[in-house]
Amino acid sequence: MRTPLIAGNWKMNGSAALVEEFGRVFTDARLPASLDVVILPPFPYLDAARHAFADTVLRLGAQTLNPLHSGARTGEVSGNMLKEFGVAYALVGHSERRQLYREDDEAVHDRLLAALSADITPILCVGETLEERDAGKTMEVVLRQVGYVMARLEPDQRARVIIAYEPVWAIGTGRTATPRQAQEVMAGIREYQAGFDRELAAGLRLLYGGSMNAGNAAELLAQPDIDGGLVGGASLKVDDFLAICQSAG
Repeated sequence: MRTPLIAGNWKMNGSAALVEEFGRVFTDARLPASLDVVILPPFPYLDAARHAFADTVLRLGAQTLNPLHSGARTGEVSGNMLKEFGVAYALVGHSERRQLYREDDEAVHDRLLAALSADITPILCVGETLEERDAGKTMEVVLRQVGYVMARLEPDQRARVIIAYEPVWAIGTGRTATPRQAQEVMAGIREYQAGFDRELAAGLRLLYGGSMNAGNAAELLAQPDIDGGLVGGASLKVDDFLAICQSAG
């Protein structure tokens, strides 16, 4: 049985006050018995979040990391540094990193390995643009992104990866893949993984990212191959994010 996971990606948003608010609300929040919840705030708030979330179910994640352990990389953060602040998860390959910062599949692969080496669970983000979807290339693009990384990992490494499908055309646009569209892609990813190991594929956690909100979360999470959500804008509203988490029960 796969444990659902809801991850809130704050991107370059948030405040110390929001961190404290999440800590207060989730201290007494009623949530499904089996659920993992992760908040991925900007780097400056990690230490405050570690303390604010100490008595809650909330765990910490990072939005990216550098492939190197240390070095002359001004402005960058390593996995070992993140681990010191209680970070348990890290996004790799988010579409905004791929598009705005030109991170290609090789860079994504290197960051994923860095997360694993720091004992941080990587959340590998994959997804197609609107042009690629309209051209009928959704599965080609998604499986290329998945395959470039997963085919190069050892079996024990693959078992530690979470995959988030985020159709680029649905991020921050208010548009959302229909549950059927999302399920088709998720099923394709799981079947691809079965080519390595069917037991591993059965246990692989797949998240949907792309304008998941309190209104559509339950229907998306009801799909057989969707095990949780990578939530953007709605994760900045504590009541909405809590409602999404409660939908995962």
